[in-house]
Amino acid sequence: MSDENKDFGDEAKEAAKKAAEKASEKASELKEDAKEIFEDVKEEAKEFAEEAKETAKDFKEGAKEAFDDFSNSGGENKKVLAGILAIILGSLGVHKFILGYQKEGIILAAITVLGYATSCLIIGLFFVWIPGLIGLIEGIIYLTKSDEEFYNTYQANKKSWF
Repeated sequence: MSDENKDFGDEAKEAAKKAAEKASEKASELKEDAKEIFEDVKEEAKEFAEEAKETAKDFKEGAKEAFDDFSNSGGENKKVLAGILAIILGSLGVHKFILGYQKEGIILAAITVLGYATSCLIIGLFFVWIPGLIGLIEGIIYLTKSDEEFYNTYQANKKSWF
C-alpha cells in the first residue's frame, strides 16, 4: 500500500504542479488583459475629460453670450415694463420701484393712499388724481425715449422725476 500511496501522492503532486502552471498562465493572461483594459479605460477617461473641458468651455461662452444679450436688452425690457406699469399703476409708484427709486415710489404710493383715505373730502380726489397723472406722463416719456437715452437718463444717471 505504501507504493500505491506513493504513486497516488506523486500523481497528486504532478496534478497540483500542472494546476499551478495553468493557474500561473491564466493569471498572466488575466494580468495582460487587465493591463489592456486599464489602458483602454485610461484613454477613454482622457478623451472624456477633454470632451468635458470642451463642453464646459462652450457652455461658458454660451452663458457669457446669453448674459451679454440679456444685459444689453435689459434696459429695453426695463423701459417697456416701467413704461407700461407707469401708465397702468402710475399712481401707486410701481414703476419707480422697478427702476430702483424706492423713496419716490413710496412718495407716490403714500400720496395715493392718503388721497383714498381722504376721498370723502374734495381734496382727497386731488391727491389720487395727481399721482395718476404723473404716472401717465412718465409712462409716455419712458416709452417714447430710445433704449440708450432711457438707460442713460433713468438707470445710469438716476434721474428720478420726469
